[in-house]
Amino acid sequence: MPKIKTSRVKYPEGWELIEPTLRDLEAKMREAENDPHDGKRKCEALWPIFRISHQKSRYIYDLYYRRKEISKELYEFCLDQGYADRNLIAKWKKVMSVSAASAAYKHETTTSQPLASAGSPST
Repeated sequence: MPKIKTSRVKYPEGWELIEPTLRDLEAKMREAENDPHDGKRKCEALWPIFRISHQKSRYIYDLYYRRKEISKELYEFCLDQGYADRNLIAKWKKVMSVSAASAAYKHETTTSQPLASAGSPST
């Protein structure tokens, strides 16, 4: 006999901590989608939707990479279930690593000894 597939999703540990915020953002998303866009250009009507979508992704990103408050399992669950945009988070991660590397380089160059000028004799 084949297995019966159920629509139940097993939520990982820690889900109850982030669920209220994600539910609030989903409610805002539904409100933005149903908001009348009379007199607005099509792109202007989509701005609130993009903003809320970015806000959800940034929330998950910050919890995992910056504050380290959620587990990898919960992070992957949020990405797999569509609570956050995997590509957008990858872009932020890349930008943050590049900016951290450039900040480290700037710190390294400013703290090193100044070079003697070419015109002055060394003693």
